[in-house]
Amino acid sequence: MSEYQKKLNEILSLAVERGASDVHLSAGHPPAFRISGALAMIDKYSALTGQDTQEIAFVILPQDRKEQFLSQRDIDLSFTHKDNGRFRVNIYHQLGQISIALRLIPNKIRTIDQLNLPSVCHQFVQASQGFFLVVGPSGQGKSAALAAIVDEINHTRQDHIITIEDPVEHLFIQDKCIIDQREVGDDVQDFHRGLREVLRQDPDVIMIGELRDPETISSAVTAAETGHLVLTTLHTNTAAQTIDRIIDSFPPHQQNQIRMQLASTILGILSRRLVPCLKGEVINAVELMIANSAIRNLIREGKTHQIDMVIETGSGEGMISLNRSLAELVNQGQISVENAELHSTNINELRMLLKK
Repeated sequence: MSEYQKKLNEILSLAVERGASDVHLSAGHPPAFRISGALAMIDKYSALTGQDTQEIAFVILPQDRKEQFLSQRDIDLSFTHKDNGRFRVNIYHQLGQISIALRLIPNKIRTIDQLNLPSVCHQFVQASQGFFLVVGPSGQGKSAALAAIVDEINHTRQDHIITIEDPVEHLFIQDKCIIDQREVGDDVQDFHRGLREVLRQDPDVIMIGELRDPETISSAVTAAETGHLVLTTLHTNTAAQTIDRIIDSFPPHQQNQIRMQLASTILGILSRRLVPCLKGEVINAVELMIANSAIRNLIREGKTHQIDMVIETGSGEGMISLNRSLAELVNQGQISVENAELHSTNINELRMLLKK
């Protein structure tokens, strides 16, 4: 075993032992772990050199991906470590040096209930067709929430599930479903080509790791329109912002068409935040939009600014506003007011809720 393989093993073992969600390796700094949402330098290690990070990167990279990385200057991939499980990895250049970010992927896929997601999410598992998104900033558990929904389908329905991911993260163990997991770069050229091909592969459920461009969005919405359940993620903050982002990614002459398609196919949007607890660790705060007739009309008429109001008044249907979720956690003594405000998208409204 090489010196750098040994060093990587030690770092990853310690990260797993300490419950880190992420590991950062950068030249000029000791290894850093993200634990309960906060970044901490690991003092037992000295600062890594540029050679350290380069050699560790080359331990992680298979030969064919090494050449791709050196030509493209950054790369996404999954990495399986024999003792410490799977990691989602991004290796990139900064100031002429190589840096590495590793996200730990839990071996066991947690359920909707174990993630403390709204119980109404079980309803989306039963849908035969439509478009469901999990959104939120980076590192807020979007992939885990999507995996929980897919895995419940796997255990409760007899379907053909196809995933298109970059890279493949959670590995599903087939139960009642046939599950084909396709990794961009290895199994398929790109998301758009994968989605174009997927309709010829007789899927019932399609999971797309992330919506990245108008072509992928258009193919995903069309797949939902043609009788498939499509599950995906997007880096947006709220349900209303998600609808706007999707529509605005198209040129003006196509926006009306995508608005109509979205209005007819959307099932719901779950926005997730992992908020630091007063007792340590992190806790789930959510916004959940369920596409009822009012939501569909607002999308069709281009009045997405009114979606927040429908979510706020739709609690009887299972809808949840992010501020109500945060306020409830503050009132339960789970999180601080400061952390609630940090994760709110409308601080004034949150403060009014907390005064009641």
